[in-house]
Amino acid sequence: MKKHKKQNKKRGFSLIELLIVVAIILIIAAIAIPNLLRSRIAANEASAVGSLRTLNTAEITYNTTYPNVGFACSLTALGPPSSGGAASSATAYLVDSNLAGGTKSGYAFAFLNTSCTPSGGINTTYDIKASPQSPGNTGQRYFCSDISGVIQFNSAATGAFTDSSGVCSTGTPI
Repeated sequence: MKKHKKQNKKRGFSLIELLIVVAIILIIAAIAIPNLLRSRIAANEASAVGSLRTLNTAEITYNTTYPNVGFACSLTALGPPSSGGAASSATAYLVDSNLAGGTKSGYAFAFLNTSCTPSGGINTTYDIKASPQSPGNTGQRYFCSDISGVIQFNSAATGAFTDSSGVCSTGTPI
């Protein structure tokens, strides 16, 4: 009888097999990552529109609560006071501190008519814009809204609600 030598077979993956697995993972990542980035941009834009709706509601509430002032002409007037305390026309507690600070979900919020010249001592209008903090990364579109409550968008930064009159009128309604 012949004795057969036992061969020690090593178990594991060869280098080629590992390279194939890594290549497959990279292909899947190359397909998935752009979709995730587009989803994040869409979510940021939806959040900006929702925040503008919140600001419109806050402005109507502010105007109703403080009729001797009219509409607020700063985000801080709609937000909470920094040290707590009671609501007033200077800090009305109508929006959260992030939105009152001017940034939320990759967008910067600001009033277009920053001079806020009251008509007969009462602010009779407002115009608010939302711009992506990093165009192309945090958002593609620019938004604005005014006393009408209509939210408009513009896909270009040039002329995006920055006319000298500070009026939200150059966009496409949503």
